[in-house]
Amino acid sequence: MTELSTTQDRSLEELDRLSQLAEDVIRRARAAGASQAEVAASIDTGLSVNVRLGEVETVEHTRDRGFGLTVYFGQRKGSASTADLNPDSIQATLEQACAIARFTEEDPAAGLADPARMATHFPDLDLWHPWRIDTAGAIALGQQIEAAGRAHAGISNSDGAGVQMGESVAVYANSHGFLGRERGTRHSLSLSLIAGDDDGMQRDYWYDSVRSADDFISAQSLGDKAAQRTLSRMGAQSLSTRQCSVLFAPEVARGLIGHLIGAVSGGALYRRASFLLDHVGKPVMPAWMNIVERPFLVRGQGSGAFDAEGVATRDSALIENGVLARYVLGSYSARKLGLESTGNAGGIHNLIVEPGQDDFAGMLKRMGTGLLVTEVMGQGVSTVTGDYSRGASGFWVENGQIAYPVEEITIAANLRDMYANIVAVGADVDHRSHLLTGSILLEQMTIAGE
Repeated sequence: MTELSTTQDRSLEELDRLSQLAEDVIRRARAAGASQAEVAASIDTGLSVNVRLGEVETVEHTRDRGFGLTVYFGQRKGSASTADLNPDSIQATLEQACAIARFTEEDPAAGLADPARMATHFPDLDLWHPWRIDTAGAIALGQQIEAAGRAHAGISNSDGAGVQMGESVAVYANSHGFLGRERGTRHSLSLSLIAGDDDGMQRDYWYDSVRSADDFISAQSLGDKAAQRTLSRMGAQSLSTRQCSVLFAPEVARGLIGHLIGAVSGGALYRRASFLLDHVGKPVMPAWMNIVERPFLVRGQGSGAFDAEGVATRDSALIENGVLARYVLGSYSARKLGLESTGNAGGIHNLIVEPGQDDFAGMLKRMGTGLLVTEVMGQGVSTVTGDYSRGASGFWVENGQIAYPVEEITIAANLRDMYANIVAVGADVDHRSHLLTGSILLEQMTIAGE
């Protein structure tokens, strides 16, 4: 039997063990008086290696277990968890959850998701790709990545290269009779470099994140990219305060989409803490924009057949022709709002911003003159008001060409205006996240500098 088939068999055995444990604990919870119960259990394993200046800095092997139980006595809820799957710990967790539920206040919105919404179709989404790399191999790969970056003239130091391998098996079960099993892998490579001269120092990085190690860019490409990004920042200067067009690079643009998700998610809405409250059916973006959730993408970073409550996921528009088509809800927030779950308990599943025709160079030309943002800093974003103010760095662009690097500036506007004034979305989609978008060009923001 090959090493890969042994890993496959081991993961299936662990799923069987977790499944049996989950179903047994739910039966015991019902016997203890719970009207409903749900269990989430997982086993995560991984290897993480960090190399700096050719030497090993850290090597970490992980094997983490998690077991969470929630019980409902009518509409009183109790939750408890443990990282120990031994019988005594599981029994103690069950007793603690039941004790908590007996003393909590009733919550009209508490309870499992609607049984009719449970997933029944579980397609193979090609998420399981164990990477059979040992510690020595990971160290050698990290050294290769770092050497590729440090070979560039002008690179003076390194913050290190990282190689991470991860595997996860998980089950979710509830007293509706639902049992969902998932297994997936996530692997990443990264490199952070420093360039410096008499005029100052700059730092930048690059990384790759994949389900299958076969999909990684080469070590040479990653090292080259990190070095080019770092060197391109040399000689950075500030800008005078102004208003201008702003182009968010893809890895930064997905943050704008993340703020949108936060503003239309159930928790912010039922607390009335969102600037997009009561906006379903209203335009929030240009009429040409579409954003769609696609949970069944093969090897997708956010793919899955069911959410954290067992509710079936489905392809669904979030923004349709610029109009907010729905909110992002689990069953609890849906009940608080008098709506139905959208299958998003635990988060979103592969949200795709429909790309335009222009590649990155085309987006620069489309902007003409303005600011290209490649990094944002700080937490100056309010979901309540939509106010957006963050530190930023990037490049000043003139006549569609990068003119010089920029740092120590602040970009500011209101998210409501930012979304409404999107000019274009690029075809340069960043696939390293469950939020898939190209670069995003905004008509205007305020730049605060010198």
